[in-house]
Amino acid sequence: MTRIKRGNVARNRRKNILKYTRGFRGSSSKLFRTANQHALKALKFATRDRYQRKRQFRQIWIARINAAVRNYGLNYSNFISSLKASNMGLNRKVLAQIAFRDQHGFQQLVVKSQKNFYPSL
Repeated sequence: MTRIKRGNVARNRRKNILKYTRGFRGSSSKLFRTANQHALKALKFATRDRYQRKRQFRQIWIARINAAVRNYGLNYSNFISSLKASNMGLNRKVLAQIAFRDQHGFQQLVVKSQKNFYPSL
């Protein structure tokens, strides 16, 4: 029976792991065993953090909208409910961008939503 040499396959696999861990600190980027462990852990964290990033952005948008709306004597929940009642289909990302970049436009948005929510104003 002929001998099977696995040198290329194993070497390429190790090279790929070490290439991925380039930039890690210490033996995590130099030694294959520790590099392999840290690469697997990094990939696990990357998967988890893709979901967490979406949560964090939503929290940031809500905080920005709340800060902008408090200048007009409202709070976040009242503003969002008035927007929904007036059938304005703006999501939180767009609202946060408008509040940050165009204060005058955001003010008009607040006034319009309040007029539709409280017709006596």
